[in-house]
Amino acid sequence: MTQPAVTFQIKQLEEHYNTRLIERGHGRIGLTAAGEIVAAYAERILDLSDELESRVSELTDELAGAVNIGTSTTIAAYWLPRLLEGFKRKYPRVLPRVVVGNSQLTEDRVASRELDIGLIEIATDQPSIERHSVAQDELLVICQPGHALSGRPVLTARDLIDHPFITRDPGNAIRVLAEGFFEEAGIGVNELNVCAELGSLASVKYLAAQGIGYAIASNAAIQRDLREGRLVAIPLQPRLFTPLEIIVPKDKFRSRLISTFAAHAASELARMATQSHGED
Repeated sequence: MTQPAVTFQIKQLEEHYNTRLIERGHGRIGLTAAGEIVAAYAERILDLSDELESRVSELTDELAGAVNIGTSTTIAAYWLPRLLEGFKRKYPRVLPRVVVGNSQLTEDRVASRELDIGLIEIATDQPSIERHSVAQDELLVICQPGHALSGRPVLTARDLIDHPFITRDPGNAIRVLAEGFFEEAGIGVNELNVCAELGSLASVKYLAAQGIGYAIASNAAIQRDLREGRLVAIPLQPRLFTPLEIIVPKDKFRSRLISTFAAHAASELARMATQSHGED
């Protein structure tokens, strides 16, 4: 919708309820107390509409409707496409709506019920979500062929400390696990030689391939780069794994569509993880 159209719709709502819903002033905009109430009820109405559509479609024995999926950047790029392909072939009338963000952002959106389901590397113990760990993937050091680290059979935290480190953005699960790996070895985050902090895995891999530093990445995310010789990968010692988790809002109505997608995602992630490990 255009901005004038949005403004007109808000004005119509304000006239209907005979009160202001939007507060404007000093270059800022926000909801009034009445606006907060209307917004909350609007969200509930939309949720009920989706629930109604799901319930009716279930009677036809054919899954249909939208499923709102949140996913971390790594899963979105390297796991989700094949997962969705299989699901769409089986249930062509389902509309997957995917939102990509880091694991923490995705978890928060599932907890607030903005999303039906989340696929992330690691979840916290938020009481408002239900989590299921369905598979795991190994984390490896990646660097340019010929890098000082590239010829090592395994790498400890102490082996890495003096080398430039390309890390991920705050809230990223791989960053959390990598920092935990160093802390287990008695190395604080402030002792690491961080040369870049990036939200894009593609950018991380590019800088590593150009010799800017080393990074820690998911095994599934680097297979093509290894095959084409842009990167080499070295296991950590002790070995480090990232869980692959499915999260859903706790106590929210769960349609057959959401339950079916969750079951499909669990089996596909487990299958692909086994396949990925077989390619090591």
